Amino acid sequence: MEVTAKTSDGKEIFRDERHYHPQATTCRDSKMMYGAQWKTQNVRDTSLQPYATKADTFEIKLPEGVRTADVTVDLFYEVHNPDYKIPIHKVTKMVTLDK
Repeated sequence: MEVTAKTSDGKEIFRDERHYHPQATTCRDSKMMYGAQWKTQNVRDTSLQPYATKADTFEIKLPEGVRTADVTVDLFYEVHNPDYKIPIHKVTKMVTLDK
């Protein structure tokens, strides 16, 4: 997932990228297993589950005098190579500090 924020004149003021991956666990608990050495540790689930909502927070610091930004969230599927991305969904909204 890639999040970008731009000012009204098109200047990029924020960019962040997050990766969500399924974890290699035993499926019975939250411990990750590694091959021959059997190293075990507790893991945090960072995968996207089907039909389940996932909330994420991004803090964007706006430059002095900027009160609005166009925020774009681009969700894509990455296949074995970071350069090979399949777009899934894209949302763009104008966010303002004014009420």
